Amino acid sequence: MEQYRIKAGNENYPMGLHMVPGGIHLCTAAEGDSVSLLLFKEGEKEPICSLPFPKETRRGNVYSMTVLGDDFSGLSYCFEMDGKRFSDPYGKRFLNRDTWGDLEHVQNILLSPVESVDFDWQGDRLPLIPYEDTIIYRMHCRGFTNHSSSGVKEKGTFQGIIEKIPYLKELGITTVELMPVNEFQEVILPERVLGNPFGVDKPTGKINYWGYGPGFYFSPKSSYASGGTNPGTELKSLVKALHKEGMELIAELYFTGKEPASFVLDVVRFWAEEFHLDGIHLSGFLPLELLRNDPYLSRLKLLAHSWEEKKEGGRKHLADCNDGFLIDMRRVLKGDEDQMKNLAFRLRNNPPDRGVINFMASTNGFTMMDMVSYDTKHNEGNGENNQDGTPYNYSWNCGTEGPTRKKAVMELRKKQLRNAFLLLFLSQGTPLIKAGDEFGHTQSGNNNAYCQDNEISWLNWNLLKKNQDMFEFVKALIAFRKSHSVFHMEKEPKLMDYLVCGLPDMSYHGVRAWCPKYENFRRQLGIFYWGEYGKKADGTKDDSFYVAFNMHWEPHQFDLPSLKEGKSWHVVFHTDEKEINGMYDSGKEPKAEGRQFMVPPRTIVVFMGK
Repeated sequence: MEQYRIKAGNENYPMGLHMVPGGIHLCTAAEGDSVSLLLFKEGEKEPICSLPFPKETRRGNVYSMTVLGDDFSGLSYCFEMDGKRFSDPYGKRFLNRDTWGDLEHVQNILLSPVESVDFDWQGDRLPLIPYEDTIIYRMHCRGFTNHSSSGVKEKGTFQGIIEKIPYLKELGITTVELMPVNEFQEVILPERVLGNPFGVDKPTGKINYWGYGPGFYFSPKSSYASGGTNPGTELKSLVKALHKEGMELIAELYFTGKEPASFVLDVVRFWAEEFHLDGIHLSGFLPLELLRNDPYLSRLKLLAHSWEEKKEGGRKHLADCNDGFLIDMRRVLKGDEDQMKNLAFRLRNNPPDRGVINFMASTNGFTMMDMVSYDTKHNEGNGENNQDGTPYNYSWNCGTEGPTRKKAVMELRKKQLRNAFLLLFLSQGTPLIKAGDEFGHTQSGNNNAYCQDNEISWLNWNLLKKNQDMFEFVKALIAFRKSHSVFHMEKEPKLMDYLVCGLPDMSYHGVRAWCPKYENFRRQLGIFYWGEYGKKADGTKDDSFYVAFNMHWEPHQFDLPSLKEGKSWHVVFHTDEKEINGMYDSGKEPKAEGRQFMVPPRTIVVFMGK
């Protein structure tokens, strides 16, 4: 103990451990009257010394001190309050967390190494992609590459994602979103209930695969790093590699609501600064008003369930991320009545003060393939008698529950998926794909796979070859959206001719041109996008488009609005044409003869003026 000397001081910030000349500085919050630092040598269970925090440095419930010494290598630490040990809530890394699902250390107090790790960002800069140009790909770090078919060397890790960057670029993704990657306890421990004679203290064997729950918020998850690599260093390498390709990274942070608001703000600021994140998906229970008004975060994408409206102005950095689009568009897809108003609203919705994240599938609920393959949830594997998970999936199995070899059912499912992707990518909001949906990932009807650390949740990359047509359709659709700004305008279409160029920027139609019908039995809608309101990459005016949505189980004939003299409508996408995978190659779009077009049942047709 003599080799370490305490130097009292009033530096009560920043929290956690930081290297200083000649030693280390520590700062922690605790409600007790006696708080100490415990230092451990590698592999030893008992501390080599206990250093009490000087009481004169206490400010409120915050204790601080500087410890001077010649050598801190190989040491780790935790704190002790009134005789009870606790891990550093601000710890940057924790020992014995490298192995996923490790039962040996599950109930031990986690120790943090005394270390400082440098990282060369090499002039890294955030791409700052606006919401209207963003395509988000949401993934689970482990599940994305852990399957034997992934073809990566470091499966289930940040490095594994780096190995898949060429795939993401080919697909057309601009932004990767990671489910929680902070250090959390993946081994589920039962809650202790005082007086319960049947209570158990050992793990149940279930895994918290998703990561929603309390955790350590200043440390990336060690088991998501490859080969014993420092998790913070590997996460930074991922961010740097994405930025080098002009891509972004958003990380999800879940809060239980028990954390002080100031702590939550510290966490969000830390991840933004330390890891050069482009955005943070805030989930759980949050002090949103504090976060939205923080000037430090004013250029960071902040996704939350919903934000209150604010005055327009400045860079749009907040975004609503909820299942409103999913519910409405799934109901449109399966032909529910009284949905045309929802279709019209969701395809236009793009508030001036915040972004809107649209998705057809997310973590909680069916995958897109399961959305067209199952009528009801099948969560028996979760061990809760299929009582868990939402009963509201807004799905339709297309005639057969689950896997089938019936050709007609399989073709209808593929067609419905083409329809679903068009609904998503032709909406003005920011589209988000759940990883694997582009090649038909299935969870076998499980809509609540929170505990499924297996092939139910892991992406089976063999499906990419099996469903290559789906992948090619989604890739072409993303490229199409990027090429035509009328489908992702900076501001919401006004349904007016405010540039006085002849037609409204966007207009609604029914089976008769300029006559939209919204009665509850209607399942048809046409949308006209006037190219004068958009620009191509070369600065020229965009093309004009007409999209005919027939979500009825019967065919309907649509009028085609008139174009300027010399131009006619040509078919770009036709989801009923399975022989061409629902799309035509650029330059080979067939002309739509006549002023009317028969749209088959459950079909979307996209016309381009040429």
